[in-house]
Amino acid sequence: MCTVTFLPTGGEGFMLTSNRDTQASRPRANAPCRFQVHQQAVFFPRDPVGGGTWIATSGNGWTLCLLNGAFAKHESQPPYRRSRGLVLLDFYGCRCPETFAKTYDFCGIEPFTLLIVQAKPVLTLSEIRWDGQQCHLTGKNVRETHIWSSATLYAPSVVQQRQQWYAAWLADRETYSLEDVFDFHRQAGKEDVHNGLRMNRDDKWLTVSITAVAHHEKEGHVMVYEDLLRQTRQTYRLL
Repeated sequence: MCTVTFLPTGGEGFMLTSNRDTQASRPRANAPCRFQVHQQAVFFPRDPVGGGTWIATSGNGWTLCLLNGAFAKHESQPPYRRSRGLVLLDFYGCRCPETFAKTYDFCGIEPFTLLIVQAKPVLTLSEIRWDGQQCHLTGKNVRETHIWSSATLYAPSVVQQRQQWYAAWLADRETYSLEDVFDFHRQAGKEDVHNGLRMNRDDKWLTVSITAVAHHEKEGHVMVYEDLLRQTRQTYRLL
């Protein structure tokens, strides 16, 4: 839940890919599965600690991804009223970024960034940042590429460096496959093990998985989950 890229693939297609960076001592997430959330089928890997998730998709409807922190690093002050991973799932009871940003009770929740992609009827991308005091909703250009890094783990200078890695990777290609994107999420900045996309900080904080949601009008809708600790990879075709 700490590095996310968004790539448009033509028409209403997109690829949203997330590296989950977490404490090595945290119990491993359960592999993606289909759950009923607010009377609809939602597919996501489940965090056994909070019961929520950092990435979820409802097929050709909504795809959401969570990063810890908003604009800047904050001091964590638990206990919090609700897990951020459950806030992500709460969105499925609303299914409207504007309404969710205006009406959801964010008080008592640790700062976060929530990315919201709608595939149908038209492709849209929204960003909600809760800084602990105020909710900020921004619409993003879906015809452009984007990268986000968690404010809790990466200083502004590192965030900028990662943007440069991303720009250099994009400049080398006119098209990209899902495998190309996974390779970027594994290899970018590998010389810097503390700040590269696949990070490891003294085996205390590290990247434990890579998850991608890919939507193509002709090829369908898939989630690919790569568990870097178990060295397994699974593809789930949703449509």
